[in-house]
Amino acid sequence: MRQPEGMTNTPDEYSNFGLSAGVSPTGNGKISVLAQKRIALVAHDDRKVDLLEWAEYNRDILADHILYATGTTGRLLGERLDLPVTCFQSGPLGGDQQIGALIASGRLDMLIFFWDPMSPQPHDSDVKALVRIAVVWNIPIACNRTSADYLITSPLLGGSDTEHAPLAEVSGSRGR
Repeated sequence: MRQPEGMTNTPDEYSNFGLSAGVSPTGNGKISVLAQKRIALVAHDDRKVDLLEWAEYNRDILADHILYATGTTGRLLGERLDLPVTCFQSGPLGGDQQIGALIASGRLDMLIFFWDPMSPQPHDSDVKALVRIAVVWNIPIACNRTSADYLITSPLLGGSDTEHAPLAEVSGSRGR
């Protein structure tokens, strides 16, 4: 699987998330924000085939964006789509938390998370935390093919507004 230049298989504080994450020097000393989005793709075991089929159908759209994924899902996506996918740990081994860290640090624009509501997950608390942090940071989430289709085909996808204010700042709430 190919990795974006300057990226490692396991992102850390030294990874090149800055320029490769949609900000590009223009040559005139100014920085412009590109329409390129940073998209995380996550799927539970019983939903991986569904996500792979969806991603293959939307390959041309996904090719214009920066892709992140957890564990096996990322490896399978990279092979199937022949696109660079930055892979994190498997969800139960901390991958969900790594995706959550991207959200909390403002380095993710969209979460496509095909989770399995019919099967118990041993890392259910991590799953809940990932969805919660995406909601708190106002990150669009798709949990099935229909919602993923709406997000990926939205005219807003091409916009350059990638800043997401946390829910607490938007609503003016201060704690519980």
